[in-house]
Amino acid sequence: MDIRHLKYFLGVVDHGGFARAAAALHVAQPSLSQAVLALERELGVQLFHRTGRSVVVSASGRALIEPARRTVRDLDSFRSTVGALKGRETGHVDLALMPSQSVEPFRSIAVRFGQLHPGITISAHSAYTGDDVMRLIGSGKCELGLFGSSSFPPSAGIHLEPVEEQAMVLIGLPGQPFEDGSVVRYPELSGQRFITSQKGSVMRQVVDEILASGVDATVAVEVAHRAAVLPLVLAGAGVAVLAAAWADFARKNGAAVMHLEPSHKLQVMLASRSQAPLTPAARAFAELVHQYTSDKHL
Repeated sequence: MDIRHLKYFLGVVDHGGFARAAAALHVAQPSLSQAVLALERELGVQLFHRTGRSVVVSASGRALIEPARRTVRDLDSFRSTVGALKGRETGHVDLALMPSQSVEPFRSIAVRFGQLHPGITISAHSAYTGDDVMRLIGSGKCELGLFGSSSFPPSAGIHLEPVEEQAMVLIGLPGQPFEDGSVVRYPELSGQRFITSQKGSVMRQVVDEILASGVDATVAVEVAHRAAVLPLVLAGAGVAVLAAAWADFARKNGAAVMHLEPSHKLQVMLASRSQAPLTPAARAFAELVHQYTSDKHL
């Protein structure tokens, strides 16, 4: 079985179609289509239901996803081991990453990881909720996940390790009406307009709690992409509740950062599959996360 055929098959699964997969994998679409057809002929099953320009993964295709990912990762692990024996460390880490944690602790960890392991690439996959992280790891698309949440319902087959706590803070323009570093209580938020994410995030949970307390405030903008929140605050569209990971970046760009009363914290976790051994690259990343956590508690 040609390993490229498995990679192309997974590309179609992950990108939702042949054209998008071909573009992402930098291969001609006819070549990719022929490779998938060859895999189907070899296995004697149909992996996708093709309806016009859209494709749907068949039952046989769904059954192949996890073994295909495992096979591709095993080969990558072997190549990493051979590279290490030759004194040339290689590989990549597939990491599910939420927006706030991409600021910190990922920034600090990624910089240090690059210094220690320059031959390894980190592939960070976007996740907007803890459930997204669980799905990415459960499907095998990612080996590790770095995310923050206020609660952690049990997820079968997923192992969680605490990394750090991050306080939730209020971010706005200086003096409009709050001063940087001040403590803001819920009643003082009357009349404020909030920029927030869609439901499912801790920042949205805090905003909903503020509104439910009887404060006369409103949601001005609801965004799916957290990267849009701070620019909207800086433009004067409203205030936002964000993880403290954003505080330094917000201040450097001219925003004020305030403490909320009552306070809220989210717990940052490292997630991995319970029964699946990590590739050498992912194991190196996890070890550096453990070191980061230990240093925080010194």
